[in-house]
Amino acid sequence: MLNFTFQNPTKIIFGKGTVSQLAEQVKPFGTRVLLVYGGGSIKRTGLYDKVIEQLKSIDAAVFELPGVEPNPRVTTVRKGIDICRKEDVQLILAVGGGSVIDAAKAIAVGVPYEGDVWDFFERKAQPASALPLGTILTLSATGSEANGNFVISNWELKLKRGSGSQHAYPRFSILDPELTYTVPREHVVNGIVDMMSHVFEQYFSKTPNTPLQERFCESILQTVIENAETALAKPTDYDARANIMWCGTMALNGGQISLGMQGDWATHEIEHQVSAIYDIAHGAGLAIIFPNWMKYVYKERVDRFVQYATRVWNIDPAGKSDEEVALAGIEATREFFTRIGAPATLSDVGIGDEHLDQMAAEAVRFGPIGQFKELHQEDVKEILRMSL
Repeated sequence: MLNFTFQNPTKIIFGKGTVSQLAEQVKPFGTRVLLVYGGGSIKRTGLYDKVIEQLKSIDAAVFELPGVEPNPRVTTVRKGIDICRKEDVQLILAVGGGSVIDAAKAIAVGVPYEGDVWDFFERKAQPASALPLGTILTLSATGSEANGNFVISNWELKLKRGSGSQHAYPRFSILDPELTYTVPREHVVNGIVDMMSHVFEQYFSKTPNTPLQERFCESILQTVIENAETALAKPTDYDARANIMWCGTMALNGGQISLGMQGDWATHEIEHQVSAIYDIAHGAGLAIIFPNWMKYVYKERVDRFVQYATRVWNIDPAGKSDEEVALAGIEATREFFTRIGAPATLSDVGIGDEHLDQMAAEAVRFGPIGQFKELHQEDVKEILRMSL
């Protein structure tokens, strides 16, 4: 096990009706609030009215940034930064899923920074401070409600990149599983794939002697698998939706499940290049790429894939070689993704081979990616080719 330091400053308020606690959470930070949200679903569901009612109860001045894109644009982030500076905003409130929260994080760290916020994604600078940020989560997926990571797209340059900072952790996050009841099925599916992929990125590690961390990862994967189809078939099943929501938060909240392990994260980097050009949903891209990454790298440590197959998917190893067991676990992953309705190939989402070289080159722009198996440009291209 490796050395580690862990700190998560986010206050989680979880359960039914917890939006009613918004006013008391906002008030300590001030009453000049930037409300950040997406395409308007929070208005159709009535959540917007509940939020405004809470903010009015403390006489808050509310400024709005609607229309955050599914792959949030740096142009939208810059608009939010301008509003915060002009209106002397004291707190940013993100109401939505991971994309909305990521945009709000980028705004939060961008306001006090004197340069352009895209500098953080070019690795020219690191955030040194941020405006306080609160969130109300409406989609179980990214874990962005309890970590310091954020991913932003530069549509003009066809780039999608991540950044992160301790300063970007939300001060509080309200998680009410009932808010996910009205989420379209496709988004729920993508969220399930996303949270499982976050676990994969940490679980497939070469760090030795980490039995507790491995079991943390396996338990989250098992819980997602056990609840996913119920959550999809019965959108108002509170227990299934609550379990899925908490799995999403636990899967990526600052590394809690994998402290002392070295994660991989190559598949996320590869997917970012796909959605940077084609603007597909992040979860859909991961569903396509991850099983192919697994097939490409499993021989690096077959024992981990055997453990994954037997513990997570209950593959019976009797009469099978380690390689056969490992491959059966990978196939079970693909079958599960397909069963819940995720795409299996790039062609399923209308993507061909015309940009493979560009995507592979950009994935390794800052050097080789991955820790489980170090990937170079040709490796990335091969995984993309396998995904066609």
